[in-house]
Amino acid sequence: MDVASVVKFISSIAWMLFIGGIALAAFMAYRGRSVKPAITFLVVMGIAALALTSLGMGMVFIAPQERGVVISAVSPLGYREQALQPGLRWIIPFFESVVRYPISNQTYTMSIASSEGQIQGDDSITARTSDGQEIFVDASVIYAIDPAQVVDVHITWQDRYGDGLVRPLARGIIRDVVSQYGVEEVYSTQRVAMNTAISEEMSTQLNANGLMLVSFILRNITFSEEYAASVEQKQIAEQQAQQAVFVVESKKQEAEQARQTAQGVADAVVIRAQGDAEALIIAANAEAEARVIAANAEAEALRLIADALGENRDLLLYQYIGHLSPGIQVMLVPNDNPYLLTLPTLPTGDETTVPAP
Repeated sequence: MDVASVVKFISSIAWMLFIGGIALAAFMAYRGRSVKPAITFLVVMGIAALALTSLGMGMVFIAPQERGVVISAVSPLGYREQALQPGLRWIIPFFESVVRYPISNQTYTMSIASSEGQIQGDDSITARTSDGQEIFVDASVIYAIDPAQVVDVHITWQDRYGDGLVRPLARGIIRDVVSQYGVEEVYSTQRVAMNTAISEEMSTQLNANGLMLVSFILRNITFSEEYAASVEQKQIAEQQAQQAVFVVESKKQEAEQARQTAQGVADAVVIRAQGDAEALIIAANAEAEARVIAANAEAEALRLIADALGENRDLLLYQYIGHLSPGIQVMLVPNDNPYLLTLPTLPTGDETTVPAP
């Protein structure tokens, strides 16, 4: 309780005592007693009550969230040009009064839900988009009175600025902005841009009337039943199309996996075949190299034999004789060829040597 309220409370008590004093004086006069003490009490109480009442009416306490507009009978304008600031203030009793205005944030809501807005029932804003579709918008306007323009607000709107200014201004601006967008833009790609455009226009219009826009909230957008049904069908079709695309992609992935598996098997077969071929090549190279080595060895052996024969020609005859059968007595050779080797003298016996024909 502030000081002004306390003074007013005390003045009320003083007036009650004054009225009580009047009743007491009347009772004493009725009894035939002296009323002089009662009259003295009445004069004192009357003066005190009047003084306290005047003091109480001249003291005004303005809370921090308020500003006071002084209505003055002694001012040529009928009001003080400057609003009362927070704290204990003084006015002229009986000639001036104060109208308080809140400067804290206030909210005006227009909603399709009957219990949410300032007006009971469906208070949503009906608007049409640029392509002729009807939509219903729920919105809230958070605003405050500009402390520097409280007197102007009082002169222009008094306490009607909520219903008389904020409500019609918001509804008109929302309809104008919505009409610039298509219905699909309203609920999808351009919703943020639409909210920004409404906020900017609302701020400009409210500032011109002594109010400040704190925030504009686009709460909800509802479509007509026909359009909502068409949107739902479209979404279902899009979901089905997306599901079909997903199935196709799944099949593609399965086919790609099968292809990669087959490719892996083929690559493994190729690698195995290449390994086998390389093994065969290595084996063939090894065999060829072995044959070359054997041939070189044989050639070297023949060269050594030839060298040995060149140094000792009878060595070949010796080898030849050594490989003859032990019981051989006669050897026939063609008569038109010379003897290959000079045979030793054959042993004599009963057999007769027959020359070859």
